[in-house]
Amino acid sequence: MPDDLFSDLIARWRDDPSGTYQTWFLWEERLKNFRSIRRGIAEVVAEIEAGSFGSAYKGSSLETVVGSIAEQRQIFKGADHAFLWKPRLRIPDIYENREHQLAFARFLDACACCSGEEGVLDAVRALDQRRIKGLGPAAANLLYFLHPTITPPFNTAIVKGYNAVTGAHVKLGRWDEYLAMRTGMLSLNARYRDRLSNDLGAIAGLLFDVGSGRYPAPPRDGDDALRTAWEEDLARVREENTRALKSLEAAREGDRTHTEVQAWLRDLGRALGYDIWIAANDRGRPHDGGRLGDGCLETLPPPLERLPSADTVRLIDVIWLERSGGAVVAAFEVEHTTSIYSGIVRLLDLALGGEEPARHDLYLVAPDAREADVRAQLSRPAFSRVADLDVRFLPYGELERNRDAMARFGSGMKAVEAVARRLTA
Repeated sequence: MPDDLFSDLIARWRDDPSGTYQTWFLWEERLKNFRSIRRGIAEVVAEIEAGSFGSAYKGSSLETVVGSIAEQRQIFKGADHAFLWKPRLRIPDIYENREHQLAFARFLDACACCSGEEGVLDAVRALDQRRIKGLGPAAANLLYFLHPTITPPFNTAIVKGYNAVTGAHVKLGRWDEYLAMRTGMLSLNARYRDRLSNDLGAIAGLLFDVGSGRYPAPPRDGDDALRTAWEEDLARVREENTRALKSLEAAREGDRTHTEVQAWLRDLGRALGYDIWIAANDRGRPHDGGRLGDGCLETLPPPLERLPSADTVRLIDVIWLERSGGAVVAAFEVEHTTSIYSGIVRLLDLALGGEEPARHDLYLVAPDAREADVRAQLSRPAFSRVADLDVRFLPYGELERNRDAMARFGSGMKAVEAVARRLTA
């Protein structure tokens, strides 16, 4: 495949406002979800080792974490299919077979604990040797969130894209095929790294868009007729992309709404006399002629900076703190369209990150219509500690209707508590 053709494909893909590069790879929530998914994987390992994982996917900690991955835009849609229990085939065989279940836990734990490529590959080979029926390289989607520079994501569209671009014949369902594709992807990524990324999500996203039919693969020889036909196909894709902008604008509207609600909470907290922390990756967002983080804390108070979970705490959407001493008063996770699971995990990391559980007011802030989704997530066994922490649901509607009155006449947290809804009995 001529270098200039693939370089041209990368350039057009990066500029496509509705391709995976801009809609997923550059999506700020993608990065915020890494730590919460890693924590979820650790929970799966702990439950299996303790013998409390159970014998079903539904309601398990694995369903929680894989569901969070599947919510990450189109590239991971359907990531949970490989883990769903197929009763007729009795696969994947990690629900009824205790030894296989433990092997799966050892695989995840080894990958989470190692820091280099060899450790990950050794864990994959050890799992492959077990020949666990139905547990194939779809599990690489878990590994990606542990080691994004070592293990690329894996699904049908990525495989199709890789085969179309390279002329390979990688097949689904086998770890050795995945490892061969990984080697090829690393080589391809190194060749074009200045236009891609060390994070293998970028090359995977490009191959996904080729494999799902969004872009035609460049011809692999120098035939002028093939090249002309390919360029015409790309031109047609560009026209189709223009029509697809409407859906992208809807996603961007969601981002704007998220920022707007953060600003409501910022301004309300100030009016009630608190210092404000805005998520580190959101502070620079434009809002109302300025930046969302204008006038807010630049660094977390030392007690929060010293928490083992400080990297996650920095990503909490809004935190209110006492002006004298910097103690946390309340924390808010705004879940407009993003994974509720990840927001819950960030709040738990704040509350449980120290030596002793801390008592803070914790709120999930979301559209009124998402209350059922919030309650469903909190009912999962993985969040059994939430009942002790009294996480509450703050609907957009209540916040919008009452925030001005709270700011003018409110005192402390009483006004917010009055409109928030308890999520546990």
